Amino acid sequence: MNILITGGTGLIGKSLVRKLKDRNHHVRLLTRQKTDKSEEFYWNITEKFIDPKAFENVDCIIHLAGVNISQKWTEDYKKELFSSRIDTANLLKEYCVKHNVHLKSFISASGINYYGTFTSDKLLKENDGIIQNDFLAKLCEDWEEAADNFSDLADRVVCLRTAMVLAKNGGAFPMLKKTVDFNIGSAVGSAKQWMNWIHTDDLVNMYIIAVENSDLNGKFNAVADQTPTNEQFMKSLAAISNKFFLPINVPSFVMKTVFGEMSSIILEGTRASNEKIKSLGFDFEFSTPEAAFTDLIK
Repeated sequence: MNILITGGTGLIGKSLVRKLKDRNHHVRLLTRQKTDKSEEFYWNITEKFIDPKAFENVDCIIHLAGVNISQKWTEDYKKELFSSRIDTANLLKEYCVKHNVHLKSFISASGINYYGTFTSDKLLKENDGIIQNDFLAKLCEDWEEAADNFSDLADRVVCLRTAMVLAKNGGAFPMLKKTVDFNIGSAVGSAKQWMNWIHTDDLVNMYIIAVENSDLNGKFNAVADQTPTNEQFMKSLAAISNKFFLPINVPSFVMKTVFGEMSSIILEGTRASNEKIKSLGFDFEFSTPEAAFTDLIK
């Protein structure tokens, strides 16, 4: 298939591009820098411009664009979090309409915080809807609504509600590993908050099945099988790394002072079910944190 990707140079995008090419798909990237590479096409969100050649005979769009959620949320940065995800999707839709594009699928990233950011033992399923209407819930809701707007010109719309991605060279894992390597790894806050996570290889494979399996349609939780508490997660990382685990938790007020409102994604967490994606034949390679840690630190 001819696949157009936004955010193709990011943590997930790079691995996804390689795997799609390995499976003989033709990949096109939207980039913010003008290049001479045949697979790269320029877009400028501020000027509301996309090179129209990017849409020629395109079968699928994978929308991964979005600035990093794990930075302090100033009011300006909150606007950028929305704009980089929602405005970009709306611009893609505008160009698809303008150039009479019909897609086999539109596949978008989303976040597991769609349900809200809170601590609960409730096992969240895709049809539960928003439970706590906070900042991240609103961001994810608008993000998915922008994706759903493609339903009139795509055979399928898929949103992957993604948990914390564990990857060797990006995301949260290198920072967590560094604290453990210095023997200062510890739990934070109550330590009882649940940690939804997914190994980068499993997430990339989930995008592959979303592209290639026409049975996938709608919203899916992109989370691994086993959801540990924050304390269990950090203890496991320390054990796999053969390092000490500090028995004293980092107080909540310290995290709030350092990270502000963004600290909520560290201090709160509920559990999410992955049964829906598994029922359609998806198999996880990394089901436990220990398996993921062992792979990432080898």
